[in-house]
Amino acid sequence: MTPGGPSRPASAGHLSSVLVDDKSWRGLRGAQAVALRAARAAGGAAVVLSSDACVKRLNHRHRGQNKPTNVLTFDTEIILALGTIRREAEAAGRRVSHHLAHLVVHGALHLRGHDHHHPGEARRMEMAEARILHRLGVPNPWRNHRPSRPTS
Repeated sequence: MTPGGPSRPASAGHLSSVLVDDKSWRGLRGAQAVALRAARAAGGAAVVLSSDACVKRLNHRHRGQNKPTNVLTFDTEIILALGTIRREAEAAGRRVSHHLAHLVVHGALHLRGHDHHHPGEARRMEMAEARILHRLGVPNPWRNHRPSRPTS
């Protein structure tokens, strides 16, 4: 879901950028580089590395859910919540950097019109995520176990 309204396909030449909105992200070594590389691999996106509190406010305002979520995708950007991403990665036994890359790719695919509301759509999106993540050297998050689905 794109809280800012229906997603519009972004052009392949869309530039990627990463903004660190919460200084806690600086404690995750290489987070900016991982996010930038994932955004570029998925066709380009603006990424905001934010906090659970900020994402919770946005999630409540735009989706009516008063809780943090891992990623929100708006018309022009992807916003990620560090605390939620860390908890989910730990619960799934994955590296935080791998989960971050997956969520950036997931959000970028939403910007390009992908969705996961129906089983067929979800499967196509999962396959696209796995292909892009493979190119980044990130293990397929859908193989062997089903992590929490990104909620964007």
